[in-house]
Amino acid sequence: MPLFRLTPAPTLGVLPAQNRPGAHPNTQEMPEQSTNSSKEEEEEDIISNAIGEFGRWQLLLTFILSLVNIPCTWHIFVPTFHARERDYVCIDPLGICPTSDPCWVNQLSSNGSCLVDSNSTLRCENWEFKGKGLTITSEFNLICDRKTLINLAEMMFLAGVAVGGLVSGIISDKYGRKRTLLASILVQCTLGTLIAFAPWYELYVVLRCMLGFFSVSVVFSGFVLAIELVGGHWRTITGISYLFPVALGYCTISGMAYMLDNWRYLQLAVSLPGTLFLLAWFILPESPRWLLALGRTKEVLKILEDAARFNKKELPANLDKSLVPLANLDQQENQNVGVLDLFKTAAMRQKTLILCLIWFGVYLVYYGLVLNLGNLGGDLYVNSVLIGIVEVPAVALSILILIKGGRRWPLALTMIVSGIFAALAIPVSWISNDMQWLITTFMMTSKFCISSSNAIMPVYTAELYPTIIRNIGVGAANVPAGIALMLVPYLWELTGLHKSLPLLVISIFGIVGGASVLFLPETGLQPLPDTLDGTPAAKVSASHNGEVKKINNNHCT
Repeated sequence: MPLFRLTPAPTLGVLPAQNRPGAHPNTQEMPEQSTNSSKEEEEEDIISNAIGEFGRWQLLLTFILSLVNIPCTWHIFVPTFHARERDYVCIDPLGICPTSDPCWVNQLSSNGSCLVDSNSTLRCENWEFKGKGLTITSEFNLICDRKTLINLAEMMFLAGVAVGGLVSGIISDKYGRKRTLLASILVQCTLGTLIAFAPWYELYVVLRCMLGFFSVSVVFSGFVLAIELVGGHWRTITGISYLFPVALGYCTISGMAYMLDNWRYLQLAVSLPGTLFLLAWFILPESPRWLLALGRTKEVLKILEDAARFNKKELPANLDKSLVPLANLDQQENQNVGVLDLFKTAAMRQKTLILCLIWFGVYLVYYGLVLNLGNLGGDLYVNSVLIGIVEVPAVALSILILIKGGRRWPLALTMIVSGIFAALAIPVSWISNDMQWLITTFMMTSKFCISSSNAIMPVYTAELYPTIIRNIGVGAANVPAGIALMLVPYLWELTGLHKSLPLLVISIFGIVGGASVLFLPETGLQPLPDTLDGTPAAKVSASHNGEVKKINNNHCT
């Protein structure tokens, strides 16, 4: 469940002296170190140069961190099996006769015949469910007029996700990535286990809402810690690779649900394995960048020593003297920006509104397909495995796209093609009921494309906003995404109006969202904007022979 913010570390600096207005062109001098920008650059240099941008230490830790996605994927997807459809019949009490609708029964007349007028129709009170196993549908009688309660449970989980996504970042920044991650895992496992013993549906719903809050905190905290352990272009690769275990989560829960036909046993099976990650307390370090920003240099030095030893790399001399507390980018400038700046100018306003539409569309299409497998037709367990399999090449393709530098056209095309294939399934369902294989093929192709969109979108969004307002911009984009999440469980209720309406909505938002991307600028291989007017700042480094070269946010010149 990729519900997090990707915010690449900003890189600021000053121009070489010979490039400043009024400076002599032949002047050779080292650049002045501006208070805030140099500290941000120094953080990057110290951490990456001391232990390397990516080595065995980073590989091991980021691999462990990515695995926390598996239990989170199980938790978001398990209601598909908890509430799988079951055939049922009304159990007739004495003096009642059944109807074609198991939700209703007719009264008997005095001569023993069934009355068929509307005044004699009564609501059935007891049902018998066919097939084996126990689901929340059969245990809590979530059928007939209570059927909509199934969607309520999933909507409450996703509401918890929407709120948790906003809160977890604040908690992580205040108390640290490691403590937030492991505390969230502990609460996640506890809540998941309690759900398995919930005696009432109302308690099941409340616990699911709380579970969504802490599940997204697990994903977000693990993601932030993972990308802060690496440097350079490895942040992009690590950020996208972090999603690979999601595919394994989809595939494995299908097998677990097939073997465990009791929803309570299945809930325990997806909750208890998460406790193994609590052992990571003795393995995972705190983010050295977060510690350095707080001035906890002794802890940073200890982490870097362990990392360098594992990577078989020697730390630079006098590193302890170079570790100094870091300030934020520009305190005065940051204090003067807020949400209203997202709508301050016409260009920024257009950018913000388009990104809100894109985030809403991607989440509606992605989770509309993932969380409604039971409504797409075909075997639920097979579809679950297939939806996980297509996730792997989609994420791999996203890594290649981001490394090559493209953002705009790949995001637009993957969204549009996803919408097109969702639309192609509509006429096939009209033609014949024997072509489920073709519908499944179209749906999996749509899922493949939107999975790639889902991986590219956070990176593209972060690059579109200037540094001083990047967190606010990406956070604002999460608001329509949260709204889409809460609407997804009710998407298939539109079949009451027409059976093809849910897929039509998915296809429209895929195509329209993809087309709207084309109104945004390309950011790949372009310097990131640092100010509200879109001006990129260059950072400067000195080579060993004293030559000064200017480096922008993405490449050297």
